[in-house]
Amino acid sequence: MPALCPECENLVVVDADAVEEGDLLECDECGAELEIVSLEPLKVVLMDGLGYDDPEELSFADEVE
Repeated sequence: MPALCPECENLVVVDADAVEEGDLLECDECGAELEIVSLEPLKVVLMDGLGYDDPEELSFADEVE
């Protein structure tokens, strides 16, 4: 399941069977720390050291052009 990094807009591939809501990912392109906030549909948010850097949730796959 693909997701867009909100920092660099790189596609990050996520195995939906291997992750849960609340899991953290790292973008392979820019190294940004991302938190999965929803699996159906897949949504992630950019994290900073104190929590959410940008509260806007981003969804992926079907919205990627």
